[in-house]
Amino acid sequence: MSDLLRAPAEIKYAEELDWLESIDDNPKPFSWRLSPKMVRLFILGSERSDGLDREISQKWFGDRSFVERSIVTLASDRGLLLIGDPGTGKSWLAELLSAAISRNSTLVVQGTAGTTEDHIKYSWNVSMVIAKGQSRASMIPSPIMTAMEAGSIGRFEELTRSTSDVQDALISILSEKYISVPELESGGGDDNIVFAKPGFSIIATANSRDRGVNDLSSALKRRFNFVRIPVVTNKKSEAEIVRFRTEELLRRHSIDLDVPPTLLDVLLQSFADLRASAAAAGSDDEKLESALSTAEQIGVLEDAVLHSNFFGERALTARTLASSLVGSLTRREPEDLAILNKYLHGVVEPRSKEEGGSWPEFLEGGRDAIATLS
Repeated sequence: MSDLLRAPAEIKYAEELDWLESIDDNPKPFSWRLSPKMVRLFILGSERSDGLDREISQKWFGDRSFVERSIVTLASDRGLLLIGDPGTGKSWLAELLSAAISRNSTLVVQGTAGTTEDHIKYSWNVSMVIAKGQSRASMIPSPIMTAMEAGSIGRFEELTRSTSDVQDALISILSEKYISVPELESGGGDDNIVFAKPGFSIIATANSRDRGVNDLSSALKRRFNFVRIPVVTNKKSEAEIVRFRTEELLRRHSIDLDVPPTLLDVLLQSFADLRASAAAAGSDDEKLESALSTAEQIGVLEDAVLHSNFFGERALTARTLASSLVGSLTRREPEDLAILNKYLHGVVEPRSKEEGGSWPEFLEGGRDAIATLS
């Protein structure tokens, strides 16, 4: 695992998954590797009341009911659609579910404007077709078809980014649970049809901000159970998420650097202030282009930590954190710079005078960063 830039969840948590599978005596749907109860425990972490001999770490932070509804959906014959704002952990939850259920989270199709029907069905090895003609051996199955044949979970990221033709092809797969291959001649059997095995399902994700890009048809909506993942607004939960992800980064880079709780509080409060400002804004020009998601908050902190480690004094400071925040959230010039400047003068400056602590240095670092970018 050490030689992988980013190990998928089934490799990263292989020891935990092996152990949970060894003690799991609960009923399992289809070909699931873990029972629904153990899938939930793997994702949300163990509690003392579970009576386990070892602790299972919490990997996704959110309402328990979202995870439970997702698991129940995948145990049925319906697809699961995780929908929410950017950075709410949809893809991470999909990966964890796939890893726990199938021990394979890599059967993924990425939805874009360039995604075609071939990406969710099959294509052909041209050289083999030329040499020997079209056959099952010369067919290249898509990740979705591979999941069907294995009775596993297939994933479709950013479903609403794909065109209506691709979405229509998905309707057939979700409804009929097979893919027809008309290029292959039927030998009296089912040689030209790929059937899904029990356990196959699809987890799709969709960005709620993409509404209107390629809206889902009512027919496709009927074949999914929707689970809406809200933006995390609870400070305690958000702090846990940010701390969890940052600790992972530090371990991956073998960085020995502490994130002072006071600076984490500054970061959380800054995002809370900016979200409140965006909610009160009268137009899009008065809002940052950033979604101000938890994922972006993690990105700001990671950037500050890495900068401190490589170019600073190997200690995170409020100045570096402010510089990272301005640099990460400025995407439009001069609009975003003006919004951040207004925030520093209208909110951070009075707070630095009243509360002191890390806020004066944070204010100074933010001003310097804006001056550099202006």
